Amino acid sequence: MTAEMIAPAWMHAQVTAEQYDSWSEEQCAGIEIVDGMVVVSPSASKRHNRMARILANALEAAAGPEWNADTAFDVRLQDVPLTNRRPDVVVYRADTLDITPTRPEHVLLVVEIVSPGSETTDRIVKVAQYAEAGILFYWRVEQSATGVPLVYTYLLDPASRVYREGDVFAGVVRAVAPFTVEIDLGAI
Repeated sequence: MTAEMIAPAWMHAQVTAEQYDSWSEEQCAGIEIVDGMVVVSPSASKRHNRMARILANALEAAAGPEWNADTAFDVRLQDVPLTNRRPDVVVYRADTLDITPTRPEHVLLVVEIVSPGSETTDRIVKVAQYAEAGILFYWRVEQSATGVPLVYTYLLDPASRVYREGDVFAGVVRAVAPFTVEIDLGAI
């Protein structure tokens, strides 16, 4: 006997912002909403989570008191159709800590760590979505063939709402924008 996996009914209809906002944190964990549809993400690896934590800690320390850096929460890119992304790291205005949902105007930088299965989404889809939403900085972290993480940085051109490519760092990030920070990812 084989068991068939049947998706719950709520995965077959668009979710509104009002519906999503009524869900518990447990219901929202591990999903994103894209054009109103639920997108399920597999659990991240320990290496992925460690890298996100190291990045968030270093970015928050470098950013100063007006900015927070955290992991694993939604950024509401648009209300209709609902699009919530859950970047691996988000640097956002400290004075918006208690404002929900977090919106693009609260966010300075998002970081995505590419995992197997998220390559196209992180390299193409999210880049366009974050740029269109007006988030000023985007960083993408990838594992190289040598195992040393590569960090690709992008800066938004506000007129065109398209990211320009910035610096690429191998192992150690020595960024000057959006603020000066040095992060050693080579030992992870």
